[in-house]
This record gives sequence, structure tokens and C-alpha cells, in this order.
Amino acid sequence: MTERFDLVVVGGGPAGERGAAQAAYFGKRVALVERQPEPGGAAVHTGTLPSKTLREAGLFLSGYRQRDMYGVNVHVDPDLTVARLLGRKNVVEGLETARIHANLERHKIELIAGVGRLTGPTTVAVTQHGGERVLEAEFILLVTGSSPHRPAGIPYDDEDVHDADGILRIDHLPSTLVVIGAGVIGCEYACMFAALGVQVHLIDPRPALLPFLDAEMGERLAEAMTTLGVRLHLERSLDNVARDDGGLVATLTSGAEIEADTVLVASGRSGNTAGLGLEDVGVEVDRRGYVVVDEDFRTAVPSIYAAGDVVGFPALASVSMEQARVAVCHAFGFTYKRHVAELYPYGVYTIPEVSCIGLSEDEASRRGIDAVVGRARFADNVRGQIVGDRDGMVKLVFDRSNRRLIGCHVIGERASELVHVGQAVITLGGTVDTFIEMVFNHPTLSETFKYAAYDALGQFGSA
Repeated sequence: MTERFDLVVVGGGPAGERGAAQAAYFGKRVALVERQPEPGGAAVHTGTLPSKTLREAGLFLSGYRQRDMYGVNVHVDPDLTVARLLGRKNVVEGLETARIHANLERHKIELIAGVGRLTGPTTVAVTQHGGERVLEAEFILLVTGSSPHRPAGIPYDDEDVHDADGILRIDHLPSTLVVIGAGVIGCEYACMFAALGVQVHLIDPRPALLPFLDAEMGERLAEAMTTLGVRLHLERSLDNVARDDGGLVATLTSGAEIEADTVLVASGRSGNTAGLGLEDVGVEVDRRGYVVVDEDFRTAVPSIYAAGDVVGFPALASVSMEQARVAVCHAFGFTYKRHVAELYPYGVYTIPEVSCIGLSEDEASRRGIDAVVGRARFADNVRGQIVGDRDGMVKLVFDRSNRRLIGCHVIGERASELVHVGQAVITLGGTVDTFIEMVFNHPTLSETFKYAAYDALGQFGSA
């Protein structure tokens, strides 16, 4: 028997939850199909939350933040550390899973466990242990996320070779770790393990870390990671990974070999579209398995929408949630939320954190903008001195012609929180004078925005 809904959401990650809730908020009957034992997706169970929890736990257990301030020399017990790391991760995972269940129940969204597959433009067959359920809806929202991409030449069946999802299942800290790929995930894990005393090698064919960052911020991050103990092998490509009598060996195309106890492959991700039956109903996907959508997140089939990581860039949980809400509003014609904000922050949870929004100094120059830059360092800030952050800095980019803030870049303690100060000012069309006129709590890291503005103000005055 076919069950009727207004919307069927396939995938229970952050995008799926928010898209379903958006429709339910406006009185639509919604079913959410999830193939894993619990909703939450990679963000809750294998990616965003677990990795950030492990980072915080690792910083605490290693005494990283206290080393310079108090001369603390912490010896990390590898076995005890992993148990505590995973224990805290599991607690946070459980709390977030419970919150999701409560949210779905509050919105009267039916959570259906099973593997969903499109059988038509308005129907989804859900395979369960007890058989199959057929769901029919006016609209279908695909939010199935992504999985780690697995390049060739790597023995993934080796117990010490992990992708970005599997690394969370380690049962001991390795002595040496090779990370293949210096994207966001690779850099984050490299820093976390280095803080715990692991010797880390980071391999990437590009000449600089995270090229989407402001070049100055990328350079400061590279310096900080090197100081942390990460060995950077930039402009180097992997040929293969193999096991010999001494352990795993990563061979580069240059012929150089790096021995390691453990290898982490962090070479991007691919859309989770296999087995969904997309081709049979006319939904187009690209070569990496990402669903092709228009600006309203509608696929080639008018009744089927897609959002989140399964559509590719930018693949940020924050943006994925907004995409799903916008997709639902367009599907049902709601006038509430019609587009995703063009301006959104990036947060990289390395050690130190890096976050940015708007234009970098180089990008402003490429666009022909006469940019004025102001900087303020945490080392010159009282709160920065209290917390012992010597790497931190706020960098503000202004347009000389109208004095408006067009870019905000932060590295250091709580960068991913602080960047929202810049976001608000950019969004509201604020200028360098906005910061000068503002009064900040003292002592706070936020005060660096005022002093970065003063730094820029001097350059405006000399123009």
C-alpha cells in the first residue's frame, strides 16, 4: 500500500532535518527516510561534531593551551587518551542525536528507517528488514550527503589505512601518521594528532595550504602547524601506499618514501547517489556523483529537489541547512525563504583555528578594488596575552572608495566565533568607522577588531 505525504526527505543529516522541519512548520505532512541506525548524518556521527569534539578533547588532554603559559610538560598516555577522546565524542553524539529526535517529534515528522530508492518522480521505495514501504509525495528532497573519495593506489583493506570517516574508529594513537591531502579535513586531523604528540606528515600537490584562505592567513597557519610538529610536504604527489616488513610506506611520485604506522586519506569527497535510482527517473549527476541542480535546488525532474553535500560545493553544514530550507520553500511556493545568503563564513578547526568571510586582500586586488588593510594581533591584546595565543590575528579588508568592510579574516583562539563580528558589519554595510565607534568589552579578543580598524584608519588618513 502506498503511503501519502506532502514531502519525502531522503537523508537525515543537518540538511534533511532542517528541510523537513521547514515544510512541517508550514503544515505539510513530512516523512524523513534514514538508512543509518540514527539520524544526524556524517555531521553528527563521522564528521563535523566528532572531529571538533576530538579536537577540543585533544587540546585539553595534551595540555596544549597551557604549555607556553605555565611551562607545563604533559606526557600523553596513548591508550588512556584514545579512550577519553572517544568517550567524550560518544557523549556529544548521543546528546545531539537525542536533540534531533526531539525536533522531529515536535514537528510531527515521521522518521522511517530504511534504504530509500526513487521509483518515480513522486515515489520512494524504502527497503526495511521487514519488507518494503512505498511513499508517495508531491515533492522529494534528496539530502544524502557525501562520502570520502578513495583515490587509487592505496590499500584500503589494511587495518591501519583510514579515510576521513574511519579515522574516528582508531583504538590507539599511532607514533607516526601520514595524511594524504591538505584540504580542510586533512589539515584539521593533522593538527589534532600533532597536538597529541604524534609525528605527522601532510602531503599535498598544491604549493600552499588551503588556497581559499587569504594568503597571509594561509602562511601563518603553515608556520603554526610547522611549530606544532606537522611536517609539510607541499607540491608533492602520492604514488602509492604499501606495507612492508617495517610497516606502511607512502611513496611519492618523486621517489621519496615516508614510513608510518597509520595513513589517513583525506582526498576530497563524492556525492552519496549510488543506488538511489536517479538515472532511472532522469535526475542528472556529475562525474563525482553530485546531483546537478538549478539556483532553486531543483533537479532536472521538477518534483525532485536536492541540497547539502550531495550537490557539492561548498559542502558546509551551515550552508547545507540553508539550502534545504530554501529548496523546500521554492518547492511549495512559500514566500518565507527564497535564497541562500551569498555571504557565508568558512571555519577551519585547525590549531590554531582560521575563519574568514568576504574578500581576501588578493581577491580584492584582482577585482580592481583599492583595498585598505588593518591588522591587530592577539599578542598585543590583553585577553590574547591571558590565554597565551601568540599566533592570533584579525585582518580587516576595506574598500577605500566607500570605507566599507569587504573582508574579515581571523586566525587564533575562537576564530570561528569572532568572524561573525565581521560578518554582521559586512552584511549591514558597515565601514571602518563602525568599529571605531563601537565599544567592546575589556579584556576580550573582540577588541582586536577595533584596533585593526585603527590600523586601517591610519592608512585612510594618509591617502
